[in-house]
Amino acid sequence: MTTSSLQNSIVKDMGLAAEGHLKIDWVEAHMPVLNRIRRQFEQDLPFKGLKVSICLHLEAKTAYLAKVIQAGGAEVTITHSNPLSTQDDVCAALVEDGVTVYAKYNPEPAEFKALQLRALEVKPDLIIDDGGDFATIIASERPDLAATIRGGAEETTTGIIRLKALAKEGQLKFPMVAVNDAYCKYLFDNRYGTGQSAFDGIIRTTNLVVAGKNVVVAGYGWCGKGVAMRAKGLGANVIVTEIDPIKAVEAHMDGFRVMTMLEAAKLGDFFIAVTGNKDVITGEHYDVMKDGAILSNAGHFDVEVNKPELAKRSESIRTVRRNIEEYRFKDGRKMYLLAEGRLVNLGAADGHPAEIMDTTFALQALGLRYVSENYESLGKNVVNVPYEIDQQVASYKLESLNIAIDSLSAEQEKYLDSWKF
Repeated sequence: MTTSSLQNSIVKDMGLAAEGHLKIDWVEAHMPVLNRIRRQFEQDLPFKGLKVSICLHLEAKTAYLAKVIQAGGAEVTITHSNPLSTQDDVCAALVEDGVTVYAKYNPEPAEFKALQLRALEVKPDLIIDDGGDFATIIASERPDLAATIRGGAEETTTGIIRLKALAKEGQLKFPMVAVNDAYCKYLFDNRYGTGQSAFDGIIRTTNLVVAGKNVVVAGYGWCGKGVAMRAKGLGANVIVTEIDPIKAVEAHMDGFRVMTMLEAAKLGDFFIAVTGNKDVITGEHYDVMKDGAILSNAGHFDVEVNKPELAKRSESIRTVRRNIEEYRFKDGRKMYLLAEGRLVNLGAADGHPAEIMDTTFALQALGLRYVSENYESLGKNVVNVPYEIDQQVASYKLESLNIAIDSLSAEQEKYLDSWKF
């Protein structure tokens, strides 16, 4: 623990640090790719003399990413990207490890925003963002804070959408690497990570069976594919809603029922929105839902399930279990909202498995080094993770699993490069 991290940090209780260290130690033991990158960073010190501010779901796996960046020579400051996913014991442990932390579990909205701002006011050279929170604060409120920033990396689909909108309007002041769009991110994290962690949150929160139930999955992108796959594996009858005809056909050919949300609303027992958009489930849907329907979001912000319209139809609202709010309608029906409509896999569970985040955070670490070394030539744009980094991470993952694959011979490479047979 450094004097600076202890004096500057704002956390709930430093007495919780011991439990936080155990959580971080556990994920470290299950993140071999990030461990390898940490050893590289300790030798190369790619962030020596630089300040890095991180805005992510502040739990053990994120904490270990912060320590890997710190091992690369950075002065690291970290804050939360979701009020319900912050783990106070992990925050305390990070402070003891010399990271400055501005985060608490479930603060008031004004404090939540203020703590994010504190992490930017250290005037970082590099940022790691989630949902574009840092970038939008800078663009809408504090453009002066962009002056020191070389660039950064973005974790999510929602964040990349916001960043591209900022870039289109000329409001993005530095390059941002679209980590979410790397193959190793969306093929594995979005699919296998979201699929497992969403049901981890739903099952541990509700303690209800999934088998035999109608599970409605809104959105059939990579996250939706993962959720539908896991629902099917748990024995559910899966219904998919979509706006994209290609994805809708794909869901149909994957064996799922496809229909509009209005149709699905009459049938669903569990609803899981994974679109990244607002008003996916609204008043017209509540009007036809069954008594006892369970609503959740695994997309991003708490706007996919329309909470104001849910409250408008209710004569009473109460918390019936941790992370379950009961909305009792005037006609006697009850709807249950999980984790306040925020990310159910993080607000009501521990997020993606450590082995999944191993590859994603490896992309974050290497992507951040890439933007730090190349920011002058990248412009003020959203840029892709170089394919070589994607392949490097996948290769490290295979090595950690003791899996060997074939390679092309010189003759095969020549054949593929030629139009002659």
